Amino acid sequence: MSEYLVPFEDAESEFTEKRSRFISHLWRVETEAEARARIEEMKKKYYDARHNCWCYLLKEGGVVRYSDDGEPQGTAGQPMLNVFQRESVVNVCCVVTRYFGGVLLGAGGLTRAYTKGAKDALDAAGIARMSLWTLWDVPCTYPLFERMKLEIVACGGVVRDAEYGVDIILRAAFPAGGAEQFAPRLTELSAGGLEMVPAGEEFLPGPREEAK
Repeated sequence: MSEYLVPFEDAESEFTEKRSRFISHLWRVETEAEARARIEEMKKKYYDARHNCWCYLLKEGGVVRYSDDGEPQGTAGQPMLNVFQRESVVNVCCVVTRYFGGVLLGAGGLTRAYTKGAKDALDAAGIARMSLWTLWDVPCTYPLFERMKLEIVACGGVVRDAEYGVDIILRAAFPAGGAEQFAPRLTELSAGGLEMVPAGEEFLPGPREEAK
């Protein structure tokens, strides 16, 4: 499985267009149930709004769903969806709530407004590149603990967990090439006395990137 893009974090944004108030919420989701729960949450929170338009895209099964929620067909859910498809972002759910301000925006105005709502939320969330990281159990003595954590981070890795006993075992995750970079540092720090053990692999998000 190759790399793919997801929202870096949950986000919200808001703007006003011809007195209509548009409130956007965006989340990273893994399942349809999770996406539906987020949508229902917004419908309850903004129960008095005229429209709660939404879309979600899931990598698993290529699921794509959207709703105009009473807006003219094709002016809300589809334009929102297009934002994420253009950016190649998946595992995302977005709801744009509209409080009608009394001035009609027309089909073109609505399409632009809902596109802006989704794009603003994505810009606020940022994106992260999901890629295959390798997991390692790294043995560590207590005196070396802080230094070891710094070395793992310096090689692009993250410490996922730590098990404390006579010595410490760190569960570290590294992106491609990171473990190979860290191994000689471990040998050097421990004078050859410690060796890390492979513990599988996992798709994990990288650092925040800006949407295009």
